Amino acid sequence: GGLAPSLDAKRCAMVNVTLGHVGRAPTYLHFEKASGWKEIPEYRNMRATLPFLIELPQVQNEFTLTPLQHGSVFALDLGTSKDRKTEIVFARGVSHVTMGLDTLQSTLLEDLLTSFDIIERFLVSPVLDKKHPAGQIFMHTLPPIPQTTDRDMKYLQVLFASAVQQCVAKYGPRVLKLRISKIELKVWIGTSPPTPLRLVASSAMGWEAMAFQEELDPASGCTVSWKNVETQETHNSVQMLRPTVETERSSKRGIARNAGSTYIYDFPALFRISLMKLWLKTCKADQIPQNFFTAKELALEGDELVEKELFGKNTVGMVVWLITMRTPDYPDGRDIVLIGNDLTIKTGTFGTFEDETFQKASALARSKGIPRIYIACNSGARMGAVEELKALVKIAWVDPNDLMKGFEYLYITYADLAKLPEGSVRSHPVTAGAEKRHVLDAIMGLNLPSTRGGIGVECLQGSGLIAGETSRAYEETFTLSYVTGRSIGIGAYLNRLGQRNIQMVQGPMILTGFQALNKLLGQQVYTTQDQLGGPHIMVPNGVTHELVANDQDGVEAILHWLTYVPETVWSVPRVLPTTDPVTRKVRFMPSKSPYDPRHMLAGAKVDGEWQGGFCDEGSFKEYMEGWGKTVVVGRGRVGGLPIGIVAVETRAVTRHIPADPADMNSHDIREPQPGQVWHPDSAYKTAQAIRDFNHGENLPLVIFANWRGFSGGTRDMFAEVLKFGAMIVDALVEYKHPVTIYIPPNGELRGGAWVVLDPKINPDQMEMFADVEARGGILEPPAAAEIVFKGDRHVLEMMHRLDAGLQQLDARKAKGEDVAKDTAAREKLLVPMYRQVAGEFMDLHDRSGRMKGLGAIHEELRWADSRTYLHWRIRRRMQESGIVRRMMKLVPEMSFAQGKAAVDDLCQGVASAAGASGEDEAVATWLEGHASEVDARVEQERQRATEEQIYRLIASLPTSRRGDVVRDLVGYSRVADMKGFAPGARV
Repeated sequence: GGLAPSLDAKRCAMVNVTLGHVGRAPTYLHFEKASGWKEIPEYRNMRATLPFLIELPQVQNEFTLTPLQHGSVFALDLGTSKDRKTEIVFARGVSHVTMGLDTLQSTLLEDLLTSFDIIERFLVSPVLDKKHPAGQIFMHTLPPIPQTTDRDMKYLQVLFASAVQQCVAKYGPRVLKLRISKIELKVWIGTSPPTPLRLVASSAMGWEAMAFQEELDPASGCTVSWKNVETQETHNSVQMLRPTVETERSSKRGIARNAGSTYIYDFPALFRISLMKLWLKTCKADQIPQNFFTAKELALEGDELVEKELFGKNTVGMVVWLITMRTPDYPDGRDIVLIGNDLTIKTGTFGTFEDETFQKASALARSKGIPRIYIACNSGARMGAVEELKALVKIAWVDPNDLMKGFEYLYITYADLAKLPEGSVRSHPVTAGAEKRHVLDAIMGLNLPSTRGGIGVECLQGSGLIAGETSRAYEETFTLSYVTGRSIGIGAYLNRLGQRNIQMVQGPMILTGFQALNKLLGQQVYTTQDQLGGPHIMVPNGVTHELVANDQDGVEAILHWLTYVPETVWSVPRVLPTTDPVTRKVRFMPSKSPYDPRHMLAGAKVDGEWQGGFCDEGSFKEYMEGWGKTVVVGRGRVGGLPIGIVAVETRAVTRHIPADPADMNSHDIREPQPGQVWHPDSAYKTAQAIRDFNHGENLPLVIFANWRGFSGGTRDMFAEVLKFGAMIVDALVEYKHPVTIYIPPNGELRGGAWVVLDPKINPDQMEMFADVEARGGILEPPAAAEIVFKGDRHVLEMMHRLDAGLQQLDARKAKGEDVAKDTAAREKLLVPMYRQVAGEFMDLHDRSGRMKGLGAIHEELRWADSRTYLHWRIRRRMQESGIVRRMMKLVPEMSFAQGKAAVDDLCQGVASAAGASGEDEAVATWLEGHASEVDARVEQERQRATEEQIYRLIASLPTSRRGDVVRDLVGYSRVADMKGFAPGARV
């Protein structure tokens, strides 16, 4: 206080005090005239210039700061906006190290990782306990960048954007965990005097970067305006620093984070990050195509979806984007429709507007034949009441003096009824004493604000609408749901109706909340939603196909799944370049003893040596891993060709059925299941996978058939194994793409298992192959021998026919000698060996040679060469099948066999020239490289069918009319040729 007049006289605005201490670091204090020369606690322990270098005064204009940690060159503070709606952790630092153009990206990445570490350490701070603040990072590099001019500003923007996007792509889960929403870097251009440049990237912009040239006040050195380097638009401090829009978005982000999810409007940024990460696996950052990701938001106006950028200003809790992605497999771009619940709008419930928006977006995906991706984070159908009536409703008590006797009815007065719009209620008039009342018969709520968007049964109608739409979408295009946060009621049904589901560990799918169930049960039984629909329920029951740890991983899983999916439902999967040559031998050999079938598909290390599997290295991805464990299903590539895969677990597994907390007598059940057998769950899983591969994915299917049959015990028959086995046949009957059944080496296909996979189920698409070391038959040889050899009767006959010792005994018996004892001893000695002979005899009936000779299989294969052979065989059949489907679409009466005959005729010369060994490769390559010839043949078939149809129609006319019609057609043709009429035009 005594120094204040002296300081004022010297026009001093701030005083910095350093207090030295023995044995520890000094304390730095800051006093400001504007605060009456009181200490500024937010600046404590900062060096004198640090608050200004990291621009804390500007931040304080909009936020109240709570210090978390201050150092010599950085500060970590929790900022609360003036309206207290937004909380942000500010990590701000300064660097005195010179940064060059060649070191900017590496230095920035190092500084970002340091900032991540600092923020992460304080997430457990009591100050942040139960808070979910966003994170913002600001770094200020003081030395000017050498050899730079104003012309380098855009280049610096590109370098900054690339560095940030690579960082977010590489450390996406960590960025998501720390809730980093903005990254800023302030540098100085090496002009004279140096020019300040601010580089900004945020999650809201999809981590795209902007550059702003700062205009400084000559007197104070503070920034007074910012000019966008690209648009030349000038911004003031209010526009740059005030979190007006960001406050609302941050509040919504907080709501989503509290639910264990990500704000829906941040998902496009997650897609962009994941897509960049996908590109970085195949090329360098500077080789990534420009505009590799664009998202057009669509909103419902009237009955149509129109392009409209809302970004958080939406009033409907269903958000839609039409996204175009340039991916490594589709560098020219592919489209998807992304639909997502906005949890911040009425807790993500489905109202009528949400239902209509969802239906229109899904129908758009169907009409375009493009993937429909659904981000599920919701609270089920919307439920509410007519709020306007709550303050008007009155009660007619049986006895106003004794309310415990109950009430007769609810009513409103005549005056209140007159205030309501027509259709608000249904009522009838009564008179009670001198009061005229309207007794409420039904509350309608029509034309009232509180019922806008639905409050009850109308929302259930909407749920039915989108349930039916989703079922149709699964049949007509590719559908995939990602479950995050929670998905309740109709939300859970939509996930199942779309079939394919990726679930985040914090994303339960339930029909009813646990609180409601507890009320129904009359006691506190369930404590969390996870008990009802968490991963430990939905993974083992097959509803969830893949489980992920967070939303960034979830989006990456979506993009990875899409790499197996064609651009549209009418196209075939694209064959990608691969570093794993299709000519590579398959080295991992399936053994007679139980083994992991994933090694057969993906390869494995054996005795320290890598042995490649059937699929391209690193391409096999298993789905539905936790359900029906005696079957392995997934997607992979062979020579770059995407395929759907069903394989058999040869080892014994255990099925776990959890106890139900609502049933005191229930307990965990662990049920052993032997390998090489279809159980109810694994049979259902097989049928489900086949349907998924067929609908929307258009994948050729490879089934590595190694089943001894179906489990037919009492428990499994009761558990509907017969029904689910039949579903496999149903799925194969409707399969529209090539199906390859391959009995692998040391594998076997027996009895009912063969029946449900036999190519005669769908001869247009199915082919069966057997390895030379494979077996196929009704029963296994020992069991078959027991029946065919009539127990040991025919075995004994064989022994007496072939064994010299028994022949001698039989000769002695014929002479009248008693050799029964010796004969019995000899037979007992030989029976075990001759039973093996009988088994071998039956095994010879099960060899691939007999299968081939009978026409039961298409070809015998050797495992080492199967990869090459099946690649070209499937690739050829995919091309042929696609051409035949085109013909059948143009000529509806054409059968698949007729179309196939036309394709065979088209390729006859190529096939003959190549010979049997190279025919598949030659035909596949020719069809892929001669689109014009293929188109011409398709058109030829259409014209031929049209001519035949015309002949049939004319032939169906009375003889007296045929000549007149033919003359009219000739006249039409002449006039059309002269006037250029299109076919079908009126003459």
